[in-house]
Amino acid sequence: MSIDFTDKVAIVTGAGGGLGRAYALELARRGAKVVVNDLGGARDGTGASDAAAQVVQEIEAAGGEAMANGASVTEYEQMEAMVAEAKDRWGGVHILINNAGVLRDKSFAKMTPQDFEFVVRVHLLGSAYATKACWETMREQSYGRILMTSSSTGLFGNFGQANYGAAKLGLAGLTKTLYLEGAKNNIKVNTLAPVAGTRMTEDLFPEQAFKLFSPENVVPAALYLVSEDAPTNAIVGAGAGGYHSAWVVMNDAVFLPEGERTVEGFAAHWDRISAQENLHAPQSGAEQSGAILKAMQAAGAA
Repeated sequence: MSIDFTDKVAIVTGAGGGLGRAYALELARRGAKVVVNDLGGARDGTGASDAAAQVVQEIEAAGGEAMANGASVTEYEQMEAMVAEAKDRWGGVHILINNAGVLRDKSFAKMTPQDFEFVVRVHLLGSAYATKACWETMREQSYGRILMTSSSTGLFGNFGQANYGAAKLGLAGLTKTLYLEGAKNNIKVNTLAPVAGTRMTEDLFPEQAFKLFSPENVVPAALYLVSEDAPTNAIVGAGAGGYHSAWVVMNDAVFLPEGERTVEGFAAHWDRISAQENLHAPQSGAEQSGAILKAMQAAGAA
């Protein structure tokens, strides 16, 4: 099976280096026309460079087609203009990889509200703005593939990254609603949690590990998740050649008789309520209510 992106138009945010650059290069190599979006800022979001233009030069030198875009994902109007430019030049937008991000790591005790807000704005709101700018086009053409970039920090936590983790788990939640809303228009939405050695992580990895976790090892997962035959509502982890899936799961509801619905009653049943048994991954929020009703019926209360 060969996965091809000929006749597809892809936007990759934060594509001036690291993971985004690797995605853009491989999409172009496989036939996609690519919008390389990047402000060219430093890891904390400050400054600017022509990083996007340099990636476009690489793509064109290899025989591909691309254009640079320096819009900020934090400005919705700029995202609208980026999508309009892609449509004017190539006729549509079929793929969006939300990859742009920043880090401002500190313990929560030392983190300023401004640092918290800025990281959430870039990762969560930026991804929402870019997606919203593409959404109607994807609905009209009955085709869309969207990838959100989450993180192990969002899924599982990491000391010193409260702002980053809040944004990254928010993106997994955004995926879970958009995959439902996009289904009838053939819009598939997935979540990727990459581990890669990039400028974002260069001082977090030992040198040998930094090389092992090259961005190119994440590309197979990312591009499969935006391919024509992609799944939808998947959460996939990728790094150094290792790949896994993750799920938001729940156990069976424990129904408490009316006389036990007290703080003490809940505490008395906590071992059962928190048991990691009979786990399943709901496909929508409605299944939580359904699980409670099922427990009520089993207890003869409904």
